[in-house]
Amino acid sequence: MNKNKTLVTAAVILIGDEVLSGRTKDKNLGYIAEFLGEIDIHVLEARVVPDQQSRIIEAVNALRPLYDYVFTTGGIGPTHDDITADAIAAAFSVNIDYNDEAMAILRTRYEEKDFNDARKRMARIPAGASLIENPVSQAPGFQIENVFVMAGVPKIMQAMMGCLAHRLEGGARMMSRTVRCDIGEGWIAAKLEVLQSEFPDVSLASYPFFNKDGMGTNLVARSTNEESLNKAEAALIAIVNGDSGK
Repeated sequence: MNKNKTLVTAAVILIGDEVLSGRTKDKNLGYIAEFLGEIDIHVLEARVVPDQQSRIIEAVNALRPLYDYVFTTGGIGPTHDDITADAIAAAFSVNIDYNDEAMAILRTRYEEKDFNDARKRMARIPAGASLIENPVSQAPGFQIENVFVMAGVPKIMQAMMGCLAHRLEGGARMMSRTVRCDIGEGWIAAKLEVLQSEFPDVSLASYPFFNKDGMGTNLVARSTNEESLNKAEAALIAIVNGDSGK
């Protein structure tokens, strides 16, 4: 591992009233986090915001200075409530208009008689943005600075992620170790807290589980520092063996 690499971070903004209402079950956050994790970009925050321009602007402007990359999903379709492109333009204080390249792409999908004003809305792109290819339905997403704006439909979003991967650069690899124990997390919580103070560059967490044999806990250590991670794992094993009487 290259110890000189720094952690590259990302945030995700899920846009849409339908997600907040529960009508649409989100499938995008998990996919994005796994996709980025494979190229050593780590999602550290996610927000779900309604189809309100002020809320989208607020979220984008809050997150884009904090993280290397910000990814949004939803709100770039042809209907009146698809306001993400306008919100992004406002967030960056740039104009938005019909993009010649996007218009040409959409004309390959629709015959002129079917290329109505609603569909033309999908070609409105903020000034200075570059397009993100959409191999599924052609209507492009776009990138402006470190913000990537994608469709909310999972199949389309996933295709867009594949097309923009070459624009992303990862950093330090986040490694993890899992230690399983057949005792509840309440029995080891205090020791885990002490251990965390001893390894500040290791993230320690506990995840309880229940099965037919009873309950237990998975103790997970994560870090970009392999040496510290190995030491923390050994300490976790020692704690577990001590509390379980092994």
